[in-house]
Amino acid sequence: MSEEEVFKHIVRIADKDLPGDKNIVYALALIKGIGVNTAYALCRKLGIDTRRKLGSLSEEEIRKVDEAVRELHKLGLPAWLYNRRRDPYFGVDRHLVGAELVLAVKTDIELMKKIRCWKGIRHMLGLKVRGQRTRTTGRTGLTVGVRKPRK
Repeated sequence: MSEEEVFKHIVRIADKDLPGDKNIVYALALIKGIGVNTAYALCRKLGIDTRRKLGSLSEEEIRKVDEAVRELHKLGLPAWLYNRRRDPYFGVDRHLVGAELVLAVKTDIELMKKIRCWKGIRHMLGLKVRGQRTRTTGRTGLTVGVRKPRK
């Protein structure tokens, strides 16, 4: 058996263990910051068949996919596919994955809290941020049910 014929049950890409028995597109979608559409675009750009299982890839193909996932903004994909367009700190279109994405979101929320914008105040109070209703949903603490007054 050569190296290409060995099936890998767990493949590590972008610091995440992915199941080798899944389709490559849906396995890549398990990485935080990569969705199904992004995974399809990535596979097409690298010339990998989207119907293959992740565990059937050779070591060279896994290395190529890992590098591409980490540096997605360097592949020449359209800017609307990135999750960090016009990054406020760097001023360029970027695509973050994994821990970098989590850290960037936390930093953005902390900035909103610091400048005390409306979204920052809602985050500080633990309320809904994007205009959802709060009268009946999102209740926490002791006041869960409300009784109607007797007539």
